[in-house]
Amino acid sequence: MRKLSLLSGLLLTTGLAAPALSDGHLQIVDEPLTLTIQMNHKRYPTYQEDWPVEQAARAMTGISLQDATVGANITSDQENTGKTEALNLMLASGAIPDIVGSSRLKDFVNQFGPEGAFIPLNDLIDEHAPNLKAFFESRPEIANAISAADGNMYYIPYLPDGKYGRAFFIRYDWLDKLGLEVPQTVQEYEDVLVAFRDGDPNGNGLKDEIPYFARQWPEMIRLVTLWDGRSSGSDTYHDFYVDDGQLKHPYAGEGYREGIKNLARWYEMGLIDAEVFTRGSSSRDYLLSENLGGATHDWFASTSGYNTSLADKVDGFAFKAFAPPASISGVRMEEHRRIPIKPDGWAIGHTNEHPVETIKYFDFWFTEEGRRLANFGVEGEHYTMVDGAPVFTDEVLNSDQPVNNQLYGIGAQLQARGYFQDYEYEKQWSNKFALEGIALYDEGDYLIDQFLGVAFNTDEQKVYDKSWGSIRDYMLERQQAWILGTGDVEADWDDYMATLNQMGLQDVLGVMQSAYERQYGG
Repeated sequence: MRKLSLLSGLLLTTGLAAPALSDGHLQIVDEPLTLTIQMNHKRYPTYQEDWPVEQAARAMTGISLQDATVGANITSDQENTGKTEALNLMLASGAIPDIVGSSRLKDFVNQFGPEGAFIPLNDLIDEHAPNLKAFFESRPEIANAISAADGNMYYIPYLPDGKYGRAFFIRYDWLDKLGLEVPQTVQEYEDVLVAFRDGDPNGNGLKDEIPYFARQWPEMIRLVTLWDGRSSGSDTYHDFYVDDGQLKHPYAGEGYREGIKNLARWYEMGLIDAEVFTRGSSSRDYLLSENLGGATHDWFASTSGYNTSLADKVDGFAFKAFAPPASISGVRMEEHRRIPIKPDGWAIGHTNEHPVETIKYFDFWFTEEGRRLANFGVEGEHYTMVDGAPVFTDEVLNSDQPVNNQLYGIGAQLQARGYFQDYEYEKQWSNKFALEGIALYDEGDYLIDQFLGVAFNTDEQKVYDKSWGSIRDYMLERQQAWILGTGDVEADWDDYMATLNQMGLQDVLGVMQSAYERQYGG
């Protein structure tokens, strides 16, 4: 992309704008202002101007957003498969809207922002966005993590709240039926899965139990932690991780090799769902409702919910979290946690003629009222204030539709919006089983630090783009082959590592390391 230059008039506009709102009022403009937006995310492929949350924000701020999304790729089941592709199509069209909100936005804006496609936000935040400024001053690690190689911030991220995400779950009712204790080590975990396979815990006289299953197959790969391997450094699958200040990739480690060897053995033994790579996101619903699934690794709130929803269908059903089994070296570790920052969020396009009003609009979502709107929806419709705190209405909490899905449908909890999530929203629909599991994990202190990502300069980006995609594809191809038994990780390992190095893994790690040290002062 050729170098773009911002108009000098833009700077004049910034300098002449009214001072930032600091007296508690939310109105941003005297006359209604419409800004165009590209919003593209798996859950909501285009921006919906009739979302109740959008209408409330319009009334509060005087600014409305008009959908200008291009490139959304909608399948028959309404799933958006575009995302990065949509961003590329938008850029190629030459028509960048006033606001660009997307999943996977970080790398895109940090590459094309320094070339002029997006407006740097640092000065705008400093001068016109007091709530954003206060947030970044209180969380400098977040500011570092989202900054591009030139030191500028080009997007406001979606910021998850809370510590805990996924956990180990197991059928306590099956344990009781077979006279087993909750497994405490990897060997005990294997013994329990064998018993689930052979002991007919569902009582139907058939050997049809699926000891371990996973909605997302990388959650099965995460089990390599039980053999002191790693599967990711963040809540993004297959990500790099930091080991004592050094960037590494988990799929090139000795613990990973040992883990894959044992996962292949578990798969061959029938301890892992034979359809783990193909069954997909419906596996949890199907295998639990049919009383077939024994154990998994999945989200606290949604997985614990089955204890309520299946209570009348499966006699004695109890699917609860248990502490991570100790690995072969005795380490109990929960690799997954809520990352404090996502690569999703929104940015300001370079042709935006109202950058000050736009950054104030971004800042609105970091006010008390704006954050509440983004998290809970519209007061009186979706929640009421009780003792100074938002509480979802009975209609929301008791609906047949999950609370988070209801919120997506009204324009709340949008990950392609830059906002700070409030974990209290999830806590309200987390049942006692989820809260008990979280308390168990909190007491054990099993979480580990996460890699927050890096921003490349132009030369580093070229190295990464040249090699990483093909390296990652090769890693995943070999990974699946080893699990399915069409290869032998022990016999193949030396050739595997040699191939990775020939493909440029060390070069990729090198630019990752240089970017990391520049960004975080390592």
